[in-house]
Amino acid sequence: MRLWSIHPKYLDQKGLVAVWREALLAKKVLEGKTKGYKFHPQLERFKKATNPLYAINKYLEHIYMEASHRGYVFDKTKFSLIENDIEKISVTTGQLTYEFNHLLEKLKKRNPFLYEKLKHTKEIECHPSFYIVAGDVESWEIIKTN
Repeated sequence: MRLWSIHPKYLDQKGLVAVWREALLAKKVLEGKTKGYKFHPQLERFKKATNPLYAINKYLEHIYMEASHRGYVFDKTKFSLIENDIEKISVTTGQLTYEFNHLLEKLKKRNPFLYEKLKHTKEIECHPSFYIVAGDVESWEIIKTN
């Protein structure tokens, strides 16, 4: 499961569809509607939110908005619209850098055009559900080494 902290605008079509599906799975986990993935590290930050279901629904809303902006049709009945602003979740600069580089490695193989477009990005924007704080890679991240 990868619930990207980086802004969904960076994701290619496969990445956007994947994060949509995985966030829907995360929503089911937080609703107690599945037995698997209950202890997945990517869920830790949502579980710590004041209202985890609001947090994951808002996360999904932003994925939906990015998909709609691109002309994709995602089913908005799969999440609840949260009318008012909710607390944002912190994400470290180290986490954003790690995820962005992880995405670049994927794009190098499956979408070289987007890779070339993004590889010189200096300021990485986070997903709108998060706010950036200084720090290393998050403790919950499973770091892949080559």
